Amino acid sequence: MNFSACLSSRIFNTAFSLQRQLKLNASFALDKPSLRNLQEWIIYPPQSKMKMFLIPPIIFLMAAILIIPFILFVIFSQVNIRRETRYLLLGNALLFDLIYLIFYTLSAVLNVSNLNLPKSVCVILLFLLAMTYSGGLLTAAAMVLDTYLAILWPLHYTSILPSSRTKKVILLLWISSGIFPGIVFVILQVTQTPNLCQVETCSVPVILVMTLHGNDAIKFCFVISVSALFLCLSLILCCYMILYFKTKQSGIWKSIFSRASVTFLMHHIVLFLHFSPLLALVVESLLYIHGVIRLQTGISVSLIICNVLIILPKALSPYLFGLRYREISSSLKFFLRRKRVTMISPVSST
Repeated sequence: MNFSACLSSRIFNTAFSLQRQLKLNASFALDKPSLRNLQEWIIYPPQSKMKMFLIPPIIFLMAAILIIPFILFVIFSQVNIRRETRYLLLGNALLFDLIYLIFYTLSAVLNVSNLNLPKSVCVILLFLLAMTYSGGLLTAAAMVLDTYLAILWPLHYTSILPSSRTKKVILLLWISSGIFPGIVFVILQVTQTPNLCQVETCSVPVILVMTLHGNDAIKFCFVISVSALFLCLSLILCCYMILYFKTKQSGIWKSIFSRASVTFLMHHIVLFLHFSPLLALVVESLLYIHGVIRLQTGISVSLIICNVLIILPKALSPYLFGLRYREISSSLKFFLRRKRVTMISPVSST
């Protein structure tokens, strides 16, 4: 049995299988010992390191659960709020982020517990992670376009994006967020070969490392996916810069502590937090395929990217954006104050 193909099948049978022979060239000089070390790492993972990297997803998920459900409740329970496009898009983005955090934390816990998921379950889990991540970025792009239209075409804004049309846009975002991952999964399914080994892992960080050992189809999907994410984030950055230069003469940027300046800074902080994991992934991939870093370092960097950098902006967004809107923050304060009064009043009456 071909060792490389068998090892690759152990990892990628969750979504796809590799060809029997890895076509390596001089620019992609990954050797068999690195594959053997990866197999040993999968069979005998360092439990202390895995448990340590499980802490950030749990903390970020708890931070998101503390605030996102309340923001979603305020948005969809208040008639005047849910009629506005920006709030509907914000709610959709937060819903994508919450679902991603839930499924990724679940996958991290299952991997630390050494539970072998069936192939179908693992494929569905990976697809949902890809779909919710793509949906979050697409919704962020839609939010920027919404702000762009509201500022540059205020007189036509309500006719361009009424509430009824916004709901159709959100439905389109959900469909679009599943199309690209679906195409990638279909390509990988068509190019796969018969299974050689049993599935033993469904770890996203390990799969990212194993793509560098994959066949041409896997490499192509990896490059296309990263390029599409970079393109989406670059378009968001361009829209922000255009908005800045278009509104520079209005005087809203004169004070560094003005509401517009602080909001602009927060948007760029979150945008940088979305860019940083992609940049780290590209740098880590280049260093790994050229033999600058070893397998253990590559997996550690992948764990940092997946368990910290990617999910960090998803945990911060509700606090930076959701509480930034006056209507949402005031509604949350009123809701919490009313709940507190309800809890205290029975005690006072006694």
